[in-house]
This record gives sequence, structure tokens and C-alpha cells, in this order.
Amino acid sequence: MFTSEKIASFSELEFMLYNYIILHAHKIVYMRVRDLAKETHVSTTTILRFCRKLGCDGFSEFKVKLKLYLEENEKHQLASTKHVAKEFLTRTLSQDYDESINTIAALIADAKHVIFIGVGSSGILAEYGARFFSNLKKFSLHIKDPFFPIHGQMLKDSVTIVLSVSGETPTTLSQVHQFKEEGSVIISITNQTHCTLSSMSDHNLSYYVTPEYMGDANITTQIPVVFLLETLAKATYAQLQKEKPSQS
Repeated sequence: MFTSEKIASFSELEFMLYNYIILHAHKIVYMRVRDLAKETHVSTTTILRFCRKLGCDGFSEFKVKLKLYLEENEKHQLASTKHVAKEFLTRTLSQDYDESINTIAALIADAKHVIFIGVGSSGILAEYGARFFSNLKKFSLHIKDPFFPIHGQMLKDSVTIVLSVSGETPTTLSQVHQFKEEGSVIISITNQTHCTLSSMSDHNLSYYVTPEYMGDANITTQIPVVFLLETLAKATYAQLQKEKPSQS
């Protein structure tokens, strides 16, 4: 029902609607279209356009398909790691990342401070990213607590690398807003471009894999995130090597 191609075509409003539906699917099959519009703060026209994009004539047909989708997923078969890796390689790597990677790597190499943030599984990968960058001679820190106090002096000439699958986590967005106000350059890695975090960022890398949920838990693969972090770190190391003064 929610194929990666359809998800990639969503507008920003449709992504907000999609994220709400995924988290409240069992409730939505009993809702009226105007109730959903009130809950998500979008117009009924946006909802009907969203339904048509998913191949439904209207909201009633969408609810029927959503119910069938939920029943099918009650049996929940997890996507194999081999499948998601292949999906990432065939879809994501068909994009031209080189220019973006090199641009971002140059910013990171020049920054006085590099800070990684994220919550949940993204927080664990933020810690991994900070360690991997530090291993490659670019000292980096990660902040696990979204309420950790940060002062402007620390964020002067800094780059903040933000990890979030949905790009809509409220605590992360609040933290990013604070970092932007202090002048930090924001680089985000998300599963799609059309999300709030991407819009707030100076640079975004998105990887587009099929989202997976186990109940309310987001279990979308993080293989692309590891790939992008390691690629960025190695590109940053290459930039640092170029900037070294030659020894006579």
C-alpha cells in the first residue's frame, strides 16, 4: 500500500499526514475524513488528494485498504536484511551523491566543532558517527540527551550532524532549532527529503528505503545511515589530508 515510490512522491503536508496515519492506523479506520483533518491540521482536500495518490477513489476506500493492510501486517513478516540492502543499493546509489558528499565533507573539515545528535536508534548511530569521525582524525562529540544545555561559544564555527528516520521527532526538531539560532551549520540524514528536519537543514542526505514498524516502534533499516556516515567520514579525512601543509 505504502510503496517507497509513492512515499517519495509525497509533499510536505502529505508526509505529515502519512506519519500520523502510520502511528495511529488502528484508530483511523474508524474515523471520518473531517475528524482526521482536525487531528492532523490539514484540509479534507489534502486528505482526499493523498488517498488518490495511493490509488483510492476516496477516504472510504482508503480506510478499507488500510484495514486490509493492517490485517496483513498483523502476521508481520520482517523484511530480510538482504532485501533492504539490495533496495538501498539499487535505489539510493542510483542517485548522484558525490557532489553533496564532497560539499558537506569540506564544511565538516573546516569546522572547529562537530556535534552528532539523534534519539533512539538514531542516537546510537550518532554515537557511532562521532567515534568513526574521531577515528579518522576529525574529533567529534555526540549528544544523547536532547535537553542537554548547549552554549553559543561551543556552537561557534560548528557543524551539527542530525540523524532521524522520519525527520519529524519533536525533541530533535527543538534541539536543531536551538543549534540554528546559535549559528551551527545543520546537516541531516533522513529517510526522505520531504520532512521538517530536511527543510530546517543547510544540507540533507536522504536514502529512501521502505519504512518498517513493529507496533509503534520504527524498525526501518539503518544500513544506509551507516554507509552515509562512513562515506562522509572518509571524504572528510580526504579533505583534511589535502589541507595539510606540505613538508619540504
